[in-house]
Amino acid sequence: MGIIRTWALAALVVAVAAGAARAAETDLAEPKPTMDEPRRVLLTMTTDDPRKLNNLLYNVVNIQKFYGMDNVQIAVVAWGAGLRGLLHHGSPVRERVESLMHYDVEFVACGNTMETMHWGPKDLIRGVHITKAGIPEVVERRLKGWVDITP
Repeated sequence: MGIIRTWALAALVVAVAAGAARAAETDLAEPKPTMDEPRRVLLTMTTDDPRKLNNLLYNVVNIQKFYGMDNVQIAVVAWGAGLRGLLHHGSPVRERVESLMHYDVEFVACGNTMETMHWGPKDLIRGVHITKAGIPEVVERRLKGWVDITP
């Protein structure tokens, strides 16, 4: 009798756990993302703290894993101290940024910050785009349907 109860309890625990796992799945909004209509996600990079920069880049990877590379466009816009993460020399995350670029993640640098710091395009990691102003870039992309996140 004890063994039957133990097995019944184990079966109940497994069933509850399986139900909880299903309940935790994200219900995708319509229209669901596709190659032709991907989700567009924008993250802002505003710190030069290596731990926070790495966390932001882990979020980029997790977003791509969740949607699938073909079903999401990701852009990272950097301004202020965050622009240090996109410098060719001195970025604590340079290799990760370069790697993510190979997976079609777009990195955008604020031209105003660059001007203030006396940096030019040659100071950035190759492939980083430059916009006149970082915050208006976020505003305009939001108005075009991008979802912006500040991790």
